[in-house]
Amino acid sequence: MLAARGRGWQIAPACNIGEAMVSKRLSRQTGHRRKFLAIVDGTPECERAVAYASRRAQKTGGVLVLLYVIEPDDFQHWLGVEKIMREEAMANARGALDAHASKIRQELGIEPELVVREGKPVEEIHGLIEEDQDIAILVLGASAGKEGPGPLVAAIAGKGAAFPIPVTVVPHNLSIEDLENLA
Repeated sequence: MLAARGRGWQIAPACNIGEAMVSKRLSRQTGHRRKFLAIVDGTPECERAVAYASRRAQKTGGVLVLLYVIEPDDFQHWLGVEKIMREEAMANARGALDAHASKIRQELGIEPELVVREGKPVEEIHGLIEEDQDIAILVLGASAGKEGPGPLVAAIAGKGAAFPIPVTVVPHNLSIEDLENLA
């Protein structure tokens, strides 16, 4: 896993968790700040989720965490090709996160934490929540398509009561003004 605090990237160990209990949230204790986790995946609905989470973090004195998950299924090739594909995927992930972070800095004046992980999205989201006890709310964007709210929202909603923290689902059709008013 790669993590960026401030503007520098660092490598952090990934966590494998199955059905383990989530550790106690620390966001309300002295010296901790509540974190809003938004997933960057290149979908139109992710834009709304990031916009809402960043405004919510700003207005409440919290922290925004942006997570990009690289799915490993894409790397089932020969060793040399796999390495190149993995490097390209990492560069794409960093680029997407940096673009969102730059926009957030410019518009809202806050510095998000940027995290890249490799694995299955729902597992990596759970792993990050377990590792960072200040993450208190997951913000997801729902698609406006006929196919449903999107695979990530469907997967997390399918977990129901088993999901470890509250999840806010932001409809894709909300305007930035709507998001400002709601945050």
